[in-house]
Amino acid sequence: MPQIRQDHEPPFVIARRGWRYHHIGIPTTIPRPNERYIPHLKMHVSGFESSPYGIEWMRFDTDCNIPEIIRTIPHIAFEVDDLDSAVEGLALIGEISSPSDGTRVAMVIDDGAPIELIEFLENKTHIMYA
Repeated sequence: MPQIRQDHEPPFVIARRGWRYHHIGIPTTIPRPNERYIPHLKMHVSGFESSPYGIEWMRFDTDCNIPEIIRTIPHIAFEVDDLDSAVEGLALIGEISSPSDGTRVAMVIDDGAPIELIEFLENKTHIMYA
């Protein structure tokens, strides 16, 4: 039986595992202002740099190989200190990858929802905004 948490309690992965909110990725088919193209992923991203809430819009090329669940369902992303440890016992969507220098990413699925876990290799500190 899953652990029940109260309305005022943070999710288990934040309270007990120390994961930190990083962003929410929202798939779209509509081009957005200031998109940045990531050629090796065949996708366009926008919003992350300017959103005070960490919203990142994602638009995918028709021949993109990213799994359909990621291209169609929004995901939440957490920064973790040790990606290999964080994914132990979780259902991976694909392989652990490195979308950019100094970054390792894993996509997992929980109750039908995609979750992104990110480890920053070169800068182990993170910025908290008040």
